[in-house]
Amino acid sequence: MSSQQPADEPVYDDRVYRSSMAVVTGVLLLALIAWLCGDAVVRGSGNAPWVALAVALCAVPLVVAFTIRPAVFANADRLRVRNPFRVIELPWAAVDSVRAGYSAEVLAEGSKYQLWSVPVSLRERKKAARQQRKPGRRGGPAGLGPSSSEAQNPAVPARPQRAEADRVVDELRDLAERGASRAGAQGSVRVKWSYEVIAPVVVGAVLLIVLLATG
Repeated sequence: MSSQQPADEPVYDDRVYRSSMAVVTGVLLLALIAWLCGDAVVRGSGNAPWVALAVALCAVPLVVAFTIRPAVFANADRLRVRNPFRVIELPWAAVDSVRAGYSAEVLAEGSKYQLWSVPVSLRERKKAARQQRKPGRRGGPAGLGPSSSEAQNPAVPARPQRAEADRVVDELRDLAERGASRAGAQGSVRVKWSYEVIAPVVVGAVLLIVLLATG
């Protein structure tokens, strides 16, 4: 006997969106914290090593939370937004809109959730608009002329140049429109606080205050 698959299958792997610049910045900041705090622990006197450890305990999770951690995962059924202190899971049927103004946002069930890993660059957006206004503009890679398909077929319309955040939002809108009616895309928004990030920050901050107050 052969089992029949539902009409809206298959579900493919998640698309992952994150800021490579933020990740690089986070790695550099973590290296700086490790160098400064490590030096204070090894060479410091009195309560300086403990202060350095408290600073590291507070600062490292914050750096990770705002640079390396943020990501957006999207598949045919739902959108999962991993922000600094929360994880938001949004079935496509619950999503009202995805937009990019001064920040990338998703609207669902009367609430607004920012997409931290999709930064909006007004400079990049203006540059893309200037490229579109250039006469004879074609949609080849990196703006270096027409693509091979366009060169072979002049009737192919030029693809508009888009800023990265706008391109990501366009892809998410397309997924939302195509996935909203799927059986696996039904449900309500779920929000989970990331206590694994919040707890060490609070502990480090309290320890630092105690050490400074008693020092």
